[in-house]
This record gives sequence, C-alpha cells and structure tokens, in this order.
Amino acid sequence: MTLLFPVESLFGQNKKVLKKIRNFNFSKARNELREIDDLNLKEQLDYYLNINKLRGYNPISPPKTLNFKTLTNKDSLFVISINYLNIGLYNFYYEQNAKQDIFNFYNSALQNALLTKNKPLICEVVKAILNYYATIISIEDFSYQKYLDIYESNIYDSLESKIFTFFKYILDFEKSNDTEYIEKLLPNIFKLSKETLPKPYKGRILVRLGNYHQFGTKDKDSASYYYKKSISLFSNPSIGYLIEQYIKSKSNYARLLTSFNRYRYSNKILDSLDINYRGKLHEWNKVYINYYKAVNYKHLKQFDSAYIYLDKSRLGEYSLNQKNHLQVIKDINTKFLTERKEKENLQLKQKNLINQQKLKQNRNLLFGSMILIFFVITIGFLSIKNSRRKRLLAEQEKNLEQQKNLTLLKEQEITAINAMIDGQEKERIRIAEDLHDNIGSVLATLKLHFENLQLNRNKKQFDQNILFQKTETLIDEAYLKIRSIAHAKNSGVIANQGLLVAVKLMAEKISSANKVQINVIDFGLNNRLENSLEITLFRIIQELATNVIKHAHATEVNINISQFNDHINIIVEDNGIGFIYNTIERSQGMGLGSIEKRVEYLAGTFEVDSTINKGTSIIIDFPINNT
Repeated sequence: MTLLFPVESLFGQNKKVLKKIRNFNFSKARNELREIDDLNLKEQLDYYLNINKLRGYNPISPPKTLNFKTLTNKDSLFVISINYLNIGLYNFYYEQNAKQDIFNFYNSALQNALLTKNKPLICEVVKAILNYYATIISIEDFSYQKYLDIYESNIYDSLESKIFTFFKYILDFEKSNDTEYIEKLLPNIFKLSKETLPKPYKGRILVRLGNYHQFGTKDKDSASYYYKKSISLFSNPSIGYLIEQYIKSKSNYARLLTSFNRYRYSNKILDSLDINYRGKLHEWNKVYINYYKAVNYKHLKQFDSAYIYLDKSRLGEYSLNQKNHLQVIKDINTKFLTERKEKENLQLKQKNLINQQKLKQNRNLLFGSMILIFFVITIGFLSIKNSRRKRLLAEQEKNLEQQKNLTLLKEQEITAINAMIDGQEKERIRIAEDLHDNIGSVLATLKLHFENLQLNRNKKQFDQNILFQKTETLIDEAYLKIRSIAHAKNSGVIANQGLLVAVKLMAEKISSANKVQINVIDFGLNNRLENSLEITLFRIIQELATNVIKHAHATEVNINISQFNDHINIIVEDNGIGFIYNTIERSQGMGLGSIEKRVEYLAGTFEVDSTINKGTSIIIDFPINNT
C-alpha cells in the first residue's frame, strides 16, 4: 500500500502503553492510555490491549477499519500500523474460517511500523507474525528467519532482548526434526527457563522441555516435572492470555498420562479442557485434544469412541487449511521481497542521482570556496595591516596617557609638598607671633627689671629684694608662656601619650577659657597609630579647632574620632555662624585648602557641610594602610 502520510516517530505515552502491554500489565497500560489525547490512537491502542488480554477465549467486537485519508496528525503511520495489526489479530483469534489474509494484514502492519522507526511497535508486530508461524505453520518451515532479523535490529530494552532470544530458540526447537540440532539448542532452552520472563513465555519453555524428555530422552519423570511446573504458573486462569498456555500445558500432561497407561485420568483432563473453554484457538487445540482422546479410547478398547474423536480431529485439521496458509505466506513473502528489491533499486537510483547532484554542487562549491578564500586572504591581509596600524596608534596613545598620568602624579605630589610647606610656614609665623606678642613683651619687661637692678645696686633707690622678686616672677611667667607655646605647637604629648590624649588636653585648655566648650568623642581607638600619622591628625584637628575659635563664633564644638577596621573617621562640628564653602578662596584665610591637600595626600576624603547661622560639619575619612 502506498502511504500519503509523512513519516513520523512516536514519542511519549504510546511507547509506554506498548511496553505495559508487552509486560502483560494491562491495568497500568490502561492508566497510561488516559494520558493520550488523540481519539483514533487511543481507540486502536485500547483495542490492542484488549485483544492481547483475551486472545480469542473471551468475546470481543471486530476492530473498526479506519479511513486512513482522514489521518493527518504526526502519529498517522503508528495508528495505521496498529489498525492493521488489530485486524490481523482479530482474524487470527476470532474468525472461525481462518481467512488466509491474516498474514497480509500483519505484513501491512509491519511495513507501516518500519516507516515509523518506532522500536516497540515494530517488535509487537514481529511477535504477532512469529506467533502465527508457531501456531499455524508446519514443521520444517524456516521462512520466519527474516522476521527474526528485523526483530533483532529493533530490540530496545533488556526484557525485549530476552523475548527475542525466546523466539529465536523456541521456534527452531519446535520446527526442527534434526535431533542433533535440537541437542545443540537445549543449553539455550535450559538457560531461558531460568530467566525472568512473563508467564506465557515461561510456560511454553517448560512444555517444550517436557516434550524433549518425553519423546527425546524417554525420561517420563522429568517430563512430568516440567509439565506440572508449567501448569503451576496458571492457577484457574480466566483470562485468554493465561488460558492459551494453560490448555497447552494441561493437554501435554494428559498425553504423558497416556504413556503411563492412565487413559481414563488423561481423558478426564482432556474432557475438562473441552468443556470449560471456547474460542478459535481452542478449536485448533481440539485437533490435538480429540486425537489424544481417540488414542486413549483405543487403549480402553472403546473403538466407537476412538473412531468418533479421530474423525473430529481430522475434520479440525482440515478446517485449519494449512496448505492454503502456507501458499498465502509464500506469495506474500515473495511480494514483500519483490517490493523491497524494487524499493532498494529505486533508492539506489535516487542515491546515484543525489550523488551526481552532490558532485556538481561540490564542484561549484570548490570554485566558490576558492574565490571566497582569495577574498578572505585579501581581507585578512588588509585587516592585519590595519590592525598593526591601530596597535601602533594604541601604543602611542598609551604612552601619552602614561606620560600624562606621571605628570599629573608629579603635579599632585608638588601640590601636596607645597601644602605641607605652606602649613609649616604658617606654623612658623604663628610661633613667631606668639613669641613676639607674648614672650617679647615679657622679655622687654624683664630687661627693664634687670636695668633697674643694675642702677639700684649703685644708687639704692628701691628695695633690692622686691626688684629680685619681680624679676623672678617675670622669669617664671616667660618660662610658663614658652612651655605653653611648646605644648601647643610640638608633638611631645602625642609622642608620649598618643593622639587621643593630646586632643583631649587641647580641648581642656581651650574650654578652660570659658568661651568655647569642646567635647571629644572617640570610638575604636584601642591601639596607638603610627607616630607621624598621629602628629598629622593632631595638626589637622588643631587647625580646625583654631578656625572655629577665630571665625565661627561658636559656643560648642564636638570632635568625633573613630576607627573602623582600616579607616579613620574625624568629624568636627560646631554651632557657629557657618559659611558658604564654595565661595571661600582655598589659598587664603582659614587654612581649609591646606588641610584638604594634606587629607588628599593621605588618600582620604574631605567634606564640608555648612549652613549659615546653623553651624558647620567637617568630615574627614582616610585609610590607615595607605598612610
């Protein structure tokens, strides 16, 4: 049949359903069916499930023949294959006149299954064909080998591999009359009997082992063991797939009883099989059942009954019409092989045509590739040349940038040095002013006292002791002022007791004048800092405090000094008159520019937050490890 549908692979639930049916797990297969949306596919799989379960021993309606032209979805080939398979199985299990087109339906199912490339589906179709050979076809017919080849190439899991091995050896065992060949097969049959297989396969293997011992080795006890073991797998079966093998196991055991001269017991078993079961396959089994009953009645000297059952057996054998089956199979196989050959020839011609087209395409591709390679090489050469030029320009730009950075670094360094020099110069000027304003006047007065002492030594106009006391007082005053200047301007206290103590002493002295109250708040300063850093910080805080005293007209100043891991944070807040920071000239007055440059030199940040009549906050933050 020529199909008009695209070849599509089946995925998902379809494969799961087939595997559950293969395992004779029909309840789980029905659960999987509920997940399938396509109605045609669902209906065909459900029918396949039921017919595999019933096997001709329980009634079932004929399958619906689909109108294939209406199938357009991706699973069309799968549905067609299953439909052909269902029709073939129905004819095989239920049609009493045993139509010879069963094999034709199976063959159509296989052709469509092969197009789907769906391995579970292909295996199911091939197993139906092999069962047909086992049931219908006579001994010494080995034309099923080509189907075994198809089966082997589509095995998809370990259980399917075991079932393939079962068919491979059991069919050869059943069909061969060659005693030596059967002996060679026996180790494989024994090995199969130990494998984990579904009951119908297991029971069939055990029956064949019983046959071997009954007719081959003449070991009737061993034969009885295997027959009984096979029967024990099927306890009071009520479903077709179990009944099928149960009847074969029981009938073979009854035949063994005949050899033990237990003719009545044998007939009792055969009568129970004849009475309790119906169906087409059972009619085929009755050919052998009636024959065995005829043999039993002959031994019992009941010749009338023996003749009746022998005649029934012959009529049943005639109804099988095996010769017609064999001819149909031969014709179909010939047609199958012819079509395959024609397809192979057509594929070969198409392949040659495709090869010629590919050769022409390859030749054109070669010319095109050569031209493309030429352009690529040219473009590559120009790109490399351009890349070199760009690289040289980039290197030049990089050198210029480095020079700019070096120049900028030098300028920043010079600026920082100038800031330090400016700070030192201002510090010298302040020291000079303090010496001039404070110490200078004291020393001038002290000089006058010394002159008076010299004059009074000769003239004795004043009390000499009083002059000495006044002179001593002036000397003490000069000493105290010099000491005060030293404490205010050098780092003696810092070097001995640290930054925090020095800042607190400074705050205490300024606050003692009762004009400005300075509060010092610290956090995290548990360890001393490097000495030069402490001196720099003290000078910055001292400069900021001086600016507040001179310019802010503040009554309260808060100095916060905090250390967080590797950072120092200084906040100086006052409640003074404030100012607009951006309007202040950094180079003149207040010293903020000098402080900002010192902080920048220490890789820190300097922020000023000031509001007119609301005070000023100066925040300084810099890392310790960079100092």
